Amino acid sequence: MDLLLLADPSKEMIEKYLESGQCYTLEVNNETVGVYVLMPVSAGVIEIMNIAVAEKEQGKGLGKQLLAHAIEQARKQGFKQVQIGTGNSSIGQLALYQKCGFRITKIERGFFTDNYEEEIIENGIICRDMLRLVMEL
Repeated sequence: MDLLLLADPSKEMIEKYLESGQCYTLEVNNETVGVYVLMPVSAGVIEIMNIAVAEKEQGKGLGKQLLAHAIEQARKQGFKQVQIGTGNSSIGQLALYQKCGFRITKIERGFFTDNYEEEIIENGIICRDMLRLVMEL
């Protein structure tokens, strides 16, 4: 749960998508250092609901490995599209997703201010909007 909370500060939201999602972990030396959750959205579409790497392990390419694994799992399960969302303030994540082949398709204005009680600030920016990205498989 601690790793999942790095990417999503709402324990309640995490518990909701864990109920119907598939949770995968990455271990290094018997320690869980990465995690992601895949959740089917509709016929042919799956979403990466949460993806996180332990702070001390960031910058080592593990996030890219997790993304590649998630995409491969989606392919194996017959999905045609992978979606992922991130906050307008999540600059590093936004860059990573685009480098891995995702394209921005939509902005959900006010998503974080409407759905989270506490204000989220990253990189000195208030996280207000959800940026939606898609990869066609």
